[in-house]
Amino acid sequence: MLEKLNSVFLEEASDLLSSLEDNLLSLESDPENNELISAVFRVMHTIKGSAGMFGFDDISKFTHEIETAYDLVRSGKVKVTSGLISLTLKARDLINVMLEAENGIPDDVRAEAEEVVKEFRALSGQSAEEPEKQAPASKRNRADFEAPENHFRIKFTPPEDFFRSGTRILLLIGELADMGPLTITALLDKVPPLSEMDPEKCCMSWSFILSTRRTRDEVNDVFIFVDPSIVSIEPVPAEVKKIGQVLVDRKSITTEKLEQVVSQQKKIGEILTESKAISKQDLQAALAEQKHFKKLEEEQKSADVYKPKAASGAQQSIRVNSEKLDQLIDLVGELVTFNARLSQTAQETKNPAFMTLSEQSERLILALQDTSMDMRMLPIGTMFSRFRRVVHDLANDLNKKIELVTEGAETELDKTVIEKLNDPLIHLIRNSADHGVEAPEVREAAGKEPTGIIRLSASHAGAFVVVSVSDDGCGIEKEKVFQKAVSRGLVQPSDVLSDNEIYNLIFQPGFSTSDTVTSVSGRGVGLDVVKKDITSLGGTVFIESETGRGSSFILKIPLTLAIIEGMLVRIGENDYVIPLTNVDECLEFRPEKDSEGKICSHISARGQMLPYVDLRQWFGIAGDAPSYRQVVVVNDQDSKLGLVVDRVIGNHQTVIKPLGDLYRNVQGLSGATLLGDGSVALILDVFKLSDVVKAESA
Repeated sequence: MLEKLNSVFLEEASDLLSSLEDNLLSLESDPENNELISAVFRVMHTIKGSAGMFGFDDISKFTHEIETAYDLVRSGKVKVTSGLISLTLKARDLINVMLEAENGIPDDVRAEAEEVVKEFRALSGQSAEEPEKQAPASKRNRADFEAPENHFRIKFTPPEDFFRSGTRILLLIGELADMGPLTITALLDKVPPLSEMDPEKCCMSWSFILSTRRTRDEVNDVFIFVDPSIVSIEPVPAEVKKIGQVLVDRKSITTEKLEQVVSQQKKIGEILTESKAISKQDLQAALAEQKHFKKLEEEQKSADVYKPKAASGAQQSIRVNSEKLDQLIDLVGELVTFNARLSQTAQETKNPAFMTLSEQSERLILALQDTSMDMRMLPIGTMFSRFRRVVHDLANDLNKKIELVTEGAETELDKTVIEKLNDPLIHLIRNSADHGVEAPEVREAAGKEPTGIIRLSASHAGAFVVVSVSDDGCGIEKEKVFQKAVSRGLVQPSDVLSDNEIYNLIFQPGFSTSDTVTSVSGRGVGLDVVKKDITSLGGTVFIESETGRGSSFILKIPLTLAIIEGMLVRIGENDYVIPLTNVDECLEFRPEKDSEGKICSHISARGQMLPYVDLRQWFGIAGDAPSYRQVVVVNDQDSKLGLVVDRVIGNHQTVIKPLGDLYRNVQGLSGATLLGDGSVALILDVFKLSDVVKAESA
């Protein structure tokens, strides 16, 4: 149980650090934004408290120093500077390293953390040896009293086995106490006699009244690693009520029951407890709440600064392990295959009732498939936000001014595809920062703004997503690329290449136009990885460039790698699937006389010469070809290609299964799928086949 909670803490802390990085980079460009400052403080406060609660004391102490500095920023005593932002980013990286340290924090990390703490204290005007000490609440001047804006009634009811989770209740209470005036009532009605008490069981519960300037979300963060079902947080108005009304508000008694006994002469609390309408514990908690607001009202009057504010709403989302989503998609894929077999059997039996059930099953499975696929779809902006830090650090390393602009962050993509896009996009951004964007003085001499722009955009294009990485830099020097290719023997000096052919040379392994090797580039490793990774996703890369105006790398990637719509075709006795998103049309195959018997050649289609691949010959399928054959015209983004097949069967919903290691290097295939009769159909890789045709033509 403890290990599970620790893993939850580490996962949540990782998310908090990601949001911290985004907030810091936004704060650098908007240093007066109080909301961003509060967000940074809140992240540090949450990590500090949670780390202490789970026994990560070193992280808690280190984060406390950063929290202290940003508390001074919140109060206006310290200004936000680029130095403070850079130092906080460095601290964020150190916290991440500490979280990932499985065998204790290394000594060099501890030493670096101590240096960072000293720098924070220096920036915030504290002594390098002693952190800021806050005066006890009892000794503060009443004129300095800041009235709480929000008031919450909190009920904390842990189960008997709560202690076994390792959660420290005193630290939870301490976190609440740090937020503002807190009244605590321990509810002891379930505590057994001492002779029957089990020290490993939690028999107590607590009632809190908290008045604070923090929001409900911030209060809820105190219990972020606790089961939500054992905590209730309700906003309450700040007013001193009669004890009977407090009990009604707390739902300890109904209004009818209260009115029934209110006519008696005794104090309302005594009447209710004697009549057993409420327990003594309920009365004790209600009296504590009444006393809390009386005391608060007195302090309020002396300071005259009370301003009520509504609490924010609750979250409507839950966290699900990605492995469970993967399992769900696998099961849906099995259902799709099962439904294909069911439909085929229904067609063979011609049973009307059976066919009706098959159609209903198909509708339900399609709806389930759409829902499960939507659950895996994530806004690509979740990945875009990571690159702000990359651009920030690259600009500092290269002594350039670079701004990252993102567009289409709401575009959704399968989470698996997003994960595999990370490395290619990092390589493209590094390439734009180093080779594309010029130094500030060079840009000014060319009449440009000193700050270069790297633009990261995404948009839907049918069953694909188009992701573009562009810059407003110097563009690709075609002559330099060509000469470098000549020196490496990739082309001959006499060769005449189109712009696209020249641009594609930079995707060759080891190709680089840099004269020197730096920490960013020069080794020729990067763009070849981009080409390889995008191709493995079933996507393509296209380059546009204009000298002096900049370059764009355009990636076209399929929405999902799990289930696709395909066109089922047959060659001999074998079935194949062509991704439907690549299919343009189907035509009758009429080869030219001089092209018969060739694997690759050309046919006339709609007045144009179209290259084609005879798949029967390509895959070495034995037997005579039928007299009537068809050609499926497909596209690979910038060109068209014909795939000659024996027969087109029709549309097929395809659950993609990976090929084994033995077939990994077979050209022209990207996977396999199961058909309704249990047989296997291979999925054609249109892009690989297109490359073969282009190579043959060259």
